[in-house]
Amino acid sequence: MSTNKNKLKIALVILAIVIAIGGFFAFKFYNIYFASNVTAKEKYLYVKTGYVFEDLVTDLRYKEILNDIGTFWDAAERMNLQGPLKPGKYRLKAGMNNRTLINMLKAGNQEAVKLKFQNIRKIEGLAGLLAKNLEPDSVAFMRLLDSAAFVEKYGFTTENVYTMFIPNTYEMYWNTSREEFFKKMNAEYLKFWNDERRQKAAALNLDPIKVTILASIVDAEALFDKEMPTIAGLYLNRLKKGMLLQADPTVIFANGDFTVKRVTGALLGVDSRYNTYKYVGLPPGPINMPSINAIDAVLNKENNNYLYMCAKEDFSGYHNFAATVQEHNINAKKYREALNQRNIYR
Repeated sequence: MSTNKNKLKIALVILAIVIAIGGFFAFKFYNIYFASNVTAKEKYLYVKTGYVFEDLVTDLRYKEILNDIGTFWDAAERMNLQGPLKPGKYRLKAGMNNRTLINMLKAGNQEAVKLKFQNIRKIEGLAGLLAKNLEPDSVAFMRLLDSAAFVEKYGFTTENVYTMFIPNTYEMYWNTSREEFFKKMNAEYLKFWNDERRQKAAALNLDPIKVTILASIVDAEALFDKEMPTIAGLYLNRLKKGMLLQADPTVIFANGDFTVKRVTGALLGVDSRYNTYKYVGLPPGPINMPSINAIDAVLNKENNNYLYMCAKEDFSGYHNFAATVQEHNINAKKYREALNQRNIYR
């Protein structure tokens, strides 16, 4: 009888040990793969091009993205997360487990970036925006945009390449290279400049690049979109007659001081191809990234006989237009007097 009891005790002890060992391994298995491990410290994990596992672990540790780096390491080894990793911008969720995170990295399931181009004055501003949203830095983008040999492949010069970028919202991946980005933007440019737009440009004796340069001036002059076709018609009249455009925004651009509200003689003297008070014709490049409305306003310009324009003296943002210099001088005098009354001298 006592022998049977002893056997039962031994069996129970063995069972308890087996259960304990099983529980330990089950707990360890759960902890490695399924326990919450991602913190709420970062919203995204950025895996740079060329990263290997050790680089990833360094980032995870430095940015305190994980509660337990050890369990992640164990899971990564068991799930074969080795060698070069798939670069990208990966969305993190607080409480995400190691298995989900590793599967996401192995599959390269990154989140797309939405880039919105709007109201960017200079190409350096575009490079800065790109650097905030894509992997290459602004210097890398500028090197490419400043490469005459590179932009020439697409039919541009370093001065007019900014006309290629059509303001819109674009979706692409964070690890998009500079070359891939340029190729995508050129495809969007060619799509935008369809046969209809190109035919309208040709009817004005312009090409897409020149239309965009003129549109940048129109966009800078017009506070209200409904005035754009009128302003476009005026400048096209001046171009046709071989007159200086005498567009104040080009002088401001040439001087690089965008706080100016009143273009005076000192500013007008700047020797720059962008100074349309000095040089006949269009500047060599755009003075901003014009809106699609401005581009289409040039293509669908108003047929008028205006040669002069001046901001209205009521500071409404609208303009007085004139066909003769005598009429323009009257309008200009009203505006100058209004500026003087408000002590605006620059």
